[in-house]
Amino acid sequence: MTTHRRDFIRQSALAAGALGLGMTADASATLRRAMGGTATDRAATQALNLLILGGTGFTGPHQVRYAVERGHKVTVFNRGQREADLPDVVEHLIGDRNTGDLKQLEGRDWDVVIDNPTTLPFWVRDAGRVLQGHTDHYIFISTISVYADVSRRGMDESTALAEYEGPDPMAETQETMRQRQGLYGPLKVLSEREAEKWFPGTTTVIRPGLIVGPGDPTDRYTYWPVRIDRGGEVMAPGDGNDNTQIIDARDLAQWTIRMAEKKQAGIYNATGPASPLTMREMLETTRDANGSQASFTWVPAEFLEQHEVRGWSHMPTWVIPRPDNAGFSRVGIQRALDEGLTFRPLSTTAADTLAWFRTLPAERQANLQAGIAPDREREVLAAWHAAQG
Repeated sequence: MTTHRRDFIRQSALAAGALGLGMTADASATLRRAMGGTATDRAATQALNLLILGGTGFTGPHQVRYAVERGHKVTVFNRGQREADLPDVVEHLIGDRNTGDLKQLEGRDWDVVIDNPTTLPFWVRDAGRVLQGHTDHYIFISTISVYADVSRRGMDESTALAEYEGPDPMAETQETMRQRQGLYGPLKVLSEREAEKWFPGTTTVIRPGLIVGPGDPTDRYTYWPVRIDRGGEVMAPGDGNDNTQIIDARDLAQWTIRMAEKKQAGIYNATGPASPLTMREMLETTRDANGSQASFTWVPAEFLEQHEVRGWSHMPTWVIPRPDNAGFSRVGIQRALDEGLTFRPLSTTAADTLAWFRTLPAERQANLQAGIAPDREREVLAAWHAAQG
């Protein structure tokens, strides 16, 4: 690891730690550099008046900072319940889409609206009622989970979508989603359609894959740099040749802002990297980026299933390969690439993610939201070695 990289990780860690302990001005500036960088040559050709619905979650702050760096005026609208390190020039509007409280949006005009957090169709309907005629462009952040059939590799944006099966989609709430599984994708489909209904011909739908990087509350990639950093024998799923797809939240956020600048309508899958990535390549790059001496033991999918080790949750970023999910980690992204979607090196994402995680409180570090527990990992590895010997 170069001195420059060590300095960057150290500064990123200090900045993120300051965020959790009461951000100082200096630490805030350092964190902004670590979370995407500040460059004077990033000014857009035309300044926009942007409204970001949400803005304080995982990708929202990256969008906000990048937009401000490029010279745009940014307003965020949310419930005001999450703290976020946003630039002082950002305007904050408070409301609650769960209750239909959008009063602070009434009578205001924006060049582009970016809708980050919506899963429920009535959220888009209510926003449409208020914002129709008051914005030139609407960007809806969806998901690749909208697809009904993920058996085909390279599936593009024309792939068949999931169908909603229920009495009234506009009556669905966050509570009903928690009570009934399988609603996420179908409700996102209906939310996409609702966006196009209210903003016909001026809607951009972005369908991300697994979003990763510093700040991720799900740990669905973070588990790997954290586990690999612990060293020793690391249980890895399959034979290493299965594909995986991830996108750094900063890359997704910055491309979204560039799409806002172009006001480019259409539907775009947005995951990465640009070329196929195997689990072996991902884990070895993650290890090398952080200077770990960990070793990988690849355990076949059949054995993992027998021992109730699940893909995606116990073994994050990986799904047990079957004919009906062959395309899940090989989604086609050529349309987004043609429109300028770019990716920072995976090694950068790996180093920055670990640096960020190390700054979190001890109780949070001890409570990873994804991945297999250490004692359970040792147990399955022991069983695998016994079966071989």
